[in-house]
Amino acid sequence: MAMVGLFWITEGDVYVGAKPTGHGPGVRLTPGGVVGLGDGQSQLWPWEDVSGLTVRDIPEKTLMRQVGVVGDAALNVVGELVLPVFGPRAGDAPPRLTVEVETPQGTRSLAAYVAAAAGYPQSEVDLSRSLLSRLTEGAATMETTLAAMAEWGRGREGGTPRRAEREALLRKWLD
Repeated sequence: MAMVGLFWITEGDVYVGAKPTGHGPGVRLTPGGVVGLGDGQSQLWPWEDVSGLTVRDIPEKTLMRQVGVVGDAALNVVGELVLPVFGPRAGDAPPRLTVEVETPQGTRSLAAYVAAAAGYPQSEVDLSRSLLSRLTEGAATMETTLAAMAEWGRGREGGTPRRAEREALLRKWLD
């Protein structure tokens, strides 16, 4: 599994945001269409009905956010050691982003968990948004692009690549 831009790619599956677990919210991109996952948003929108995909509420990667993630991790460790009997604390769920699926029937907003704890670099956000727009250009473009992303995911070992490689992959999938 690996994160590339706003996408989580694992074993040939492509998600916007993090891959959901259990009943958590998520958005999966399949050859058949856009799939909302999780309680209250489980639905399939076939690609021929999707005229636009937009992502909002994307946390930007900043130094302060990176420092906050490290600080939160340290506080969580201390909390687990000192107060383990109290169980999960409020706010333990990761932040969410919003994926808007535009169809002739209107726009549906779907939630997905953010995969990048420290936020996303703006360059990857811009490339990811362009790639999402490209997926709605037509069946041949969508199939080729999704197939390339899934194929990369099936062959990937070693987790998330470094930033330069992620940006190169996004540009390659845009071509």
